[in-house]
Amino acid sequence: MAKIIAIANQKGGVGKTTTSINLAAGLAYTNQRILLVDFDPQGNATQGIGAKAAGFDKTVYDVIMQNASVKDCVVNLPIYSPKLDVLCSNVNLAGADLEMANYKEGREKLLKRKLDEVRDDYDYIIIDCPPSLGLLNTNALTAADSVIIPVQSEYYALEGLTQLLSTIRLVQRLFNPHLAIEGVLLTMFDARTNLSVEVQQEVRKYFKEKVYRSYIPRNVKLSEAPSSGQSIYTYDMDSQGAKAYMSLVREFLSHNVKRR
Repeated sequence: MAKIIAIANQKGGVGKTTTSINLAAGLAYTNQRILLVDFDPQGNATQGIGAKAAGFDKTVYDVIMQNASVKDCVVNLPIYSPKLDVLCSNVNLAGADLEMANYKEGREKLLKRKLDEVRDDYDYIIIDCPPSLGLLNTNALTAADSVIIPVQSEYYALEGLTQLLSTIRLVQRLFNPHLAIEGVLLTMFDARTNLSVEVQQEVRKYFKEKVYRSYIPRNVKLSEAPSSGQSIYTYDMDSQGAKAYMSLVREFLSHNVKRR
């Protein structure tokens, strides 16, 4: 049965989608069965991993709002591994928040119900959450077993995380008591600067052992890869960004029992 992991931070530009793409692709390369769910109306993960170029007819909107099945909507990307599927997103998802608001009950569990139907088909399901706190994020956190929080290595790195942690606690109390923090990932890290070192110390002081030893450096190749619709591994396997994300993949797997 798949472990479902949400990649969440309501602050934009922290490397959330980059992490979703490269964690999913990296796990697929290690022979894990992966489903990447693009749950952001901007559809950046869909574009960045190459699913948009591959073509798709239905999206996650059809799955949660039109009762389409996940199996009928996923796009397989054999360029990474026959074991990597993507549930795509586009601007249609932007209206889902308003539509869900009209539901009297069950609106927080729309995504969970659908993902539960395919949990036995995957080892890990990665959800790329939108950079906001609303019903879409609540759905993702209700469906997830755990959360990875990317934190940019800059001043005010912890700013706004109070809101996210409050949302996590609310979801734990009302919808998903077993939701846990999988880990906190430092992104855009530059070990040569005092700022990054100070931010790392502050984040580790706050989250303690939940902070990954692996960190993601500032890297031009990581910025370029999404525009070509490729993970960092296919774009430039020798880059520092690829090495950093593969280190994260290994660390992530060391914390999790290998799944069938």
